[in-house]
Amino acid sequence: MKGTDGKAVLEKAISLGAKPVASQRAETFLAELAQVKGSLRLIVGAANMGEAEAEKCGFKADAKGESRNDTTPEDTQKVAGEMVASGVDLLVFCGGDGTARDVLKAVGMKVPVLGVPTGVKMHSAVFAVTPQAAARVAAEYLWGGLPVREAEVMDIDEEAFRQGHLSAELYGYTLSPYEPHLIQGNKLESPATESEVRNQAAIAVYVIEEMKPDVIYVIGPGTTTRTISDLLDQKKTLLGVDLFQNKKIIGSDVNERQILEALKGKTAKIIVTPIGGQGFIFGRGNQQISAKVIREVGFENIVVVATKSKLDRLKSLRVDTGDLKLDSEFRARGAGVVTDYKTTSKIAIE
Repeated sequence: MKGTDGKAVLEKAISLGAKPVASQRAETFLAELAQVKGSLRLIVGAANMGEAEAEKCGFKADAKGESRNDTTPEDTQKVAGEMVASGVDLLVFCGGDGTARDVLKAVGMKVPVLGVPTGVKMHSAVFAVTPQAAARVAAEYLWGGLPVREAEVMDIDEEAFRQGHLSAELYGYTLSPYEPHLIQGNKLESPATESEVRNQAAIAVYVIEEMKPDVIYVIGPGTTTRTISDLLDQKKTLLGVDLFQNKKIIGSDVNERQILEALKGKTAKIIVTPIGGQGFIFGRGNQQISAKVIREVGFENIVVVATKSKLDRLKSLRVDTGDLKLDSEFRARGAGVVTDYKTTSKIAIE
């Protein structure tokens, strides 16, 4: 769905099989934070806005706001405002760019803000790379003197995104703890230079030469992956996940359910490219390729492609599949990245 802003879109996403992950990721963050030795007063949103998750993790917390089954952006803004009025040192939220915008409206530059990534769109520079990283950043800020910076809060036009057009807008700045290895930067677009285009074409030629008959290829979003379909004279979606077989598209802009259905009884490969300047190969912009899909395909059948200039801007790659064991396996293995024609580099995964 390229995002879940608005009640109607959220309901449609759930009807297609989407499962909310904010609660589980909030618990991961809080469980990690509970390991820290330090005096902590926790203030949370009532009921399913934080209170329930805090109780599961053994915290005694002060709850703000009203208990509701269905919460709105206005609830987020109200609770965030009450937290600021309570004198919190750090405000942590779970969500995506839409939630970041709601928090920005209520908080501005009054209190440092930290995002636990649980949304579809996370272009803002206030998000930790994982829930565990968010706990480490929170602890280092509260007890270790971590500095703060002004961080961009950005969001995209979801309707345009669903039509294949990326239109990002800067909504403002908020204070956020700064730890460059654990906080993602705002998403950067790859430069469309002549050398970049030639490099993308060389990668695509090599990938096409290596394609096997009858194998299903699950190809993620990005300009580098789209070049593969361009050379095959196929119309790939720039911002979606598509299925190829025998060098033809057999499924456009597919979701997790459709991918798993297509994989039944088939040999498959996944082809992805790092997203923008953040370095994520899974967990940002391609959540359709879920942990379940990755395990079905197998590590040995994952192909990462990236131009040399993009890799030069990245110290490492990142994953955030929501499956802690799977992420750990990725970090232990690293990734072989196709960077040119018949050229592969081994890159670490954080």
